Amino acid sequence: MAGLIDNLKQGDASAFSNMVNTCKDMVYNTAIGILQQAEDAEDVTQEVFIQAYESMSSFKGESSVSTWLYRITVTKSLDHLRRKTRKKRWAKITSLFGLQDAPVPEPADFEHPGVTLANKERSTLLFRAVARLPENQKAVFVLHKLEGLPAKEIAAVMDISLASVEGLMHRAKANLREQLEKYYKS
Repeated sequence: MAGLIDNLKQGDASAFSNMVNTCKDMVYNTAIGILQQAEDAEDVTQEVFIQAYESMSSFKGESSVSTWLYRITVTKSLDHLRRKTRKKRWAKITSLFGLQDAPVPEPADFEHPGVTLANKERSTLLFRAVARLPENQKAVFVLHKLEGLPAKEIAAVMDISLASVEGLMHRAKANLREQLEKYYKS
């Protein structure tokens, strides 16, 4: 791996292409888990690799390349969500005051690559509940449950303590349990 990093730092296009081919599914799956929109996940995936390429010279190697890419992906995905939330709020305000006649669209259902057809209804409910989680809880949940990262690596990705990861995961599960309990009781 050290050879790959050295080649990337020297601007080797084939090394970068190799990294993209190796890591694109990991980056995309993480982004779609957080964003829940295929187009947005594709955009963020491209942004992640652009940033990785542009900042490769500053990569110190203190973490693995995958941890570094996860960190960029989570940051870019959460930034994207914040931008969309601001746009939605502005669209809602302008529609309330008659400045815009178009209704604010609801997010479309999306398909996560790891969900089988048999589990589609349950996964749709779960992903809608995940979408309502606070940002950090959502990121921890996606990294742990969808990407299968251990808590220690999630702490490195999000640059938080192990105890914070465990607390966020506990709160995410409690919030999801509360949201899904309503559905399953009715």
